[in-house]
Amino acid sequence: MAGLAKDMEGVFDLSGRVAIITGGAGLLGEQHARALASAGCSTVLVDISAERAAAKAEAITLEFGSPSIGLATDITSQQSLQALARQIREQFGRVDILINNAANNPKVEANSQVNFSRLENFPLPQWEADIAVGLTGAFLCSQIFGSWMAERGSGTIINVASDLALIGPDQRIYRHPGLPEHLQPVKPVTYAVVKSALLGLTRYLATYWAGKGVRVNSISPGGVLNGQPEEFLEKLSALIPMGRMARFDEYQGAILFLSSDASSYMTGANLVVDGGRTCW
Repeated sequence: MAGLAKDMEGVFDLSGRVAIITGGAGLLGEQHARALASAGCSTVLVDISAERAAAKAEAITLEFGSPSIGLATDITSQQSLQALARQIREQFGRVDILINNAANNPKVEANSQVNFSRLENFPLPQWEADIAVGLTGAFLCSQIFGSWMAERGSGTIINVASDLALIGPDQRIYRHPGLPEHLQPVKPVTYAVVKSALLGLTRYLATYWAGKGVRVNSISPGGVLNGQPEEFLEKLSALIPMGRMARFDEYQGAILFLSSDASSYMTGANLVVDGGRTCW
């Protein structure tokens, strides 16, 4: 056992490595960055909001001492991502970790006559926007930064999927008493489609770069407690063996594991961290 412990020393150490986290100013994006920074990794928080990304990066630098910067980037634009790559090359000279975390949170305004979250009414522009950010953005980031990793012969990509990449949404938990059926809210179609597609992208990239030292995995988290109504919490918690939603910091260990040498023999895998929801 002593030999094993010695061999494991430093396996989670990310000192000298550089990570890009898309959607870095969001609730989970910030937590991913904090997990990596705690292990000595330099982090680049990429978000559509420069102000929010910069503020969170500054806080991470102050807390952990690992350099962190926040940059505004449109991940659906090749031109914008190429500019980001040039800036990272100049400032850090390398990228070791890419976390494709950015996603739209579909919130389409409804009126008293139509609920636009429902499949029959879901707007094509919203579909295209959600696919562009959640899936095309992940593809473009992987294409640009994954290719850079492959040239260097090492790197790790993590695609943030969801438990709803593995099961269909239980639309009963979103229902509002008293509303007619055509106005009942539902989990929008794009969320499940994007998250499911990320699992396919993970497997493709893992095999595509199998001989280039680039590992590609995904994580499928469950829902995060973030001020949801009590009625919703009760209905969702009843579907989860652990009886609750996740705290916002409960995915940090999984992210650190997949980013570090602790997962050195994993690629093309999907790590499910959902309180057991998908086993029911």
